[in-house]
Amino acid sequence: MLILASASPSRRQLLANAGLDFTIEPSGVDEDEVKLSLVAERAAPQDVAETLAELKAQRVSKRHPAAMVIGSDSTLACNGRLFDKPPTLAAARQQLLDLRGQMHELCSSVVVARGGARLWHHNERARLTMRPFTESFLDAYLARAGEGITSSVGAYHLEGVGAHLFSRIDGDYFTILGLPLLPLLSFLAEHGIGLEKAQGKSREKSA
Repeated sequence: MLILASASPSRRQLLANAGLDFTIEPSGVDEDEVKLSLVAERAAPQDVAETLAELKAQRVSKRHPAAMVIGSDSTLACNGRLFDKPPTLAAARQQLLDLRGQMHELCSSVVVARGGARLWHHNERARLTMRPFTESFLDAYLARAGEGITSSVGAYHLEGVGAHLFSRIDGDYFTILGLPLLPLLSFLAEHGIGLEKAQGKSREKSA
């Protein structure tokens, strides 16, 4: 049994597109509280992502000890500042203005747990440079992208109109979408989980 301990639409879609058979069970971890504590301790952005990914995987794994549970998280840092998911489109607008014309680093971590213990993890970073776009362009982008971007720490979806925001990207595409997919698939294959084990579409389970 394979479980994704996340309500993230992009992570769910990545696993579904890869042909895996899995269920979804959000962890219920208070991400904001954990992040605030880690930031107060001056934890590095990558450590924040890894800690949250591990907490998610372990919590759900304790509920389903026999299952392989995937936890993942991403952080975005620019000029020493750690960004959060914008709660509103207005907040997303300000965040994108803060990132405009600059390079930011996106750190993604994935953890697999079983029986409440971490079996494996992988961390990866990507660097993205935003164009020095105009405010009129930004308004057009927000109107086109809609409220959905508030589910992303960067206020963009690279697989959609968010690609227009960037002049340069250095790093793995899947990592930018929130899940280092290729290393994860390799690990799962080593443990007998892959296309030959997939049985239809993912089944969603309420938290």
